[in-house]
Amino acid sequence: MNQLPRFQEEYSAKIPALVVLNNLGWTFLSPQQALEARDNKLNEVVLKTILYEALRKRRFTYAGKEYPLSDKSIDAIVAEMSMPALNEGLTKANERIYNHILYGITVTEFIGGKKVNPTIPLIDWHDVEKNSFLFTEEFSVVGSTATRRPDIVCFVNGLPLVVIEAKRPDGKKGPTIEEGISQHLRNQRLNEIPQLFAYSQLLLSINGVSGSYGTQGTDATFWATW
Repeated sequence: MNQLPRFQEEYSAKIPALVVLNNLGWTFLSPQQALEARDNKLNEVVLKTILYEALRKRRFTYAGKEYPLSDKSIDAIVAEMSMPALNEGLTKANERIYNHILYGITVTEFIGGKKVNPTIPLIDWHDVEKNSFLFTEEFSVVGSTATRRPDIVCFVNGLPLVVIEAKRPDGKKGPTIEEGISQHLRNQRLNEIPQLFAYSQLLLSINGVSGSYGTQGTDATFWATW
């Protein structure tokens, strides 16, 4: 069944946020394009085609020369980044991915028959322009008990690092910022869509007037004003 658009949320909070992201230089993907970029798998959250593109541009240096990554190394990195280890808990999985984002992933390459182990950055921290900045809306993710649709998700090189819930400013059941925070906390439960929050580095709840932010695992009491 088709859902009717939530016009008050659309016009008062979400659309202005989408415009701001566009003005900041981020590129919009439609929900369908975002789904295709993750191999049409609603239970996965990494835009694999975008991550592949970023890794094909990476170079490592050995004996004073630059080399591209082999297909085997690229496949290994994409596989590592596409399957967060949630068996140890969401916070541990988030920490592991954070370390990969910050420090890169070490791979094995062979140059002239010699084995080398370069560490490959997932994000180019030295030249921002060499990274891909994409965002989408209504990002459907299938969990073990339900399908959730965060309002806005932002990707760097295909990795979903920012999740935004946009609420209307005139909530009749109480402050709408708190409603967005509550949704973030619910969605992080292990029977919801924790696979998305294994990557998140910034969570936002906005209503077109004000906003609050937190990170994975931040209790509602400690969300701060944006």
